[in-house]
Amino acid sequence: MPPIDSCQLTTKDYTILEVMRERHPARDETFSAILRRKISSAVVVFREDIPATVVTLSSRVAYRVNNGPAETRIVAHDEMRGLVGMLLPITNPRGVALLGLAEGQSMSIPAADGGVETLTVQEVVYQPEAARRERLKLTEGAAQDSLRPGGPILRVVHRSDELQDKADDKAMAAFNAGFDDPGPSAA
Repeated sequence: MPPIDSCQLTTKDYTILEVMRERHPARDETFSAILRRKISSAVVVFREDIPATVVTLSSRVAYRVNNGPAETRIVAHDEMRGLVGMLLPITNPRGVALLGLAEGQSMSIPAADGGVETLTVQEVVYQPEAARRERLKLTEGAAQDSLRPGGPILRVVHRSDELQDKADDKAMAAFNAGFDDPGPSAA
């Protein structure tokens, strides 16, 4: 697990945070401080290399605020309609704070009431990068199964050279029957 002051971000997530910082430099000071801290402490990795226990964009994460009950949200790029109460956008201090944290890792941020709140990642319930890797493994496994004895049997239904032979035969039959196409100039 990374040190408590660092986080792990995919190249995509890091780029999005950089763009947010560049486009909105005069944003709320509390949010800007959290964003700068997140960017400066980030270890950037490719999406194939991000551990499944790290919060990335579109991850469903169970987390606690201080010692409160666990909440589950989807860390999202921005607000989406129809998913009220399910999303935690990274335009929100909590959302950007959770991004890049691993299970068991915490980050303290200023609270709206002037105090401090500590967010702790309990569990990454779903991470799109891990799900993608799992799908690829299943696809590769299915491809390997087709090579194994007893695997699925494939049968050729049409061959392209057979279709071409049929087209050539029709053209030759039309030529031998005296078919004469005068072309577009005859119209």
